[in-house]
This record gives sequence, structure tokens and C-alpha cells, in this order.
Amino acid sequence: MNAITRTTEEHTAHLQKLQQLVLAMPMARTLGLKFNQLAPGTVELEIPMLEAFTFRPGQLQATAVFAIADFAAVAAAGTLLPPGWLNATVDATLKLIAPAQGALLRARGRVVSAGRSLTVCAADVFAVNPAGEETLCATLLGTARNIDHTQRAP
Repeated sequence: MNAITRTTEEHTAHLQKLQQLVLAMPMARTLGLKFNQLAPGTVELEIPMLEAFTFRPGQLQATAVFAIADFAAVAAAGTLLPPGWLNATVDATLKLIAPAQGALLRARGRVVSAGRSLTVCAADVFAVNPAGEETLCATLLGTARNIDHTQRAP
């Protein structure tokens, strides 16, 4: 079964569980991660600009930029997994394009190519100023390993 053949109720339940799993992660809580959108193959997330993650006033360190990009890309990959499956990052490359400064960061993750074992995913990260204007500050290309947890040993 894939995201296309699921019923609306199954699909909604799957997306809600994915969101709960992501938000339960300590790093997601530390970052103040918030979901704006969650749909098959796409995710939009936000984190506030927190002084604790800056390397100079008003500009986030690359670690926080990488984290939101990774969460967005791999969560997007997770939206296409069958029930009982999870995923994890196995590789990612982040390209910093502009300073991550503003009121918050917004990341839009998407699936590039979904396979049974691996899913190639990507995310664009935008610095959002107080007026809501976005500036692309980074892009990530990653690979997620798809793990069938329905086949776990007792």
C-alpha cells in the first residue's frame, strides 16, 4: 500500500502519527519545531530564531539550519511510507546560500525519488523577516533509509 492507494482516513492517521513522532524527538522540541503543512511528499516546518542557536546576534549557526532542513526533507520522505515503516537520514548535503537571519526559519521538504529501501529527498530553507518576506538561505539534498518496523524481531 502506498500514499496514493490509502483511504483518506488512513492517510490522515499516517500523517498525524508522523507529525507526533517527529515532534516527540528531543532535538525537535529543543528547536521549537512546528509543522505548517504535511501532505504526501511535502512538508513545511518552522523554527523561531532563538539566540541560543546564533553565532552572532540575529544570525543562526549552520547547525540549526541543517537541522530544520533535515527534519523537513526526511519528514517529507516519511509521508510516503507504508504503515509501520519509519525512516532515518543516511546522507545529506547542505549548501548555505545566504545568512539565516530574521524572525524565523521556514523549511519546505519534498521527495525527489521514493524507493523501497531509500528515498532521495530535498529541502529549501528560507529566512523569514518580521514582515513575512522569505529569503532562500540554504538547500539540502538527502537520502533517507526506509525501515520496516512491522518485521521487527520479538
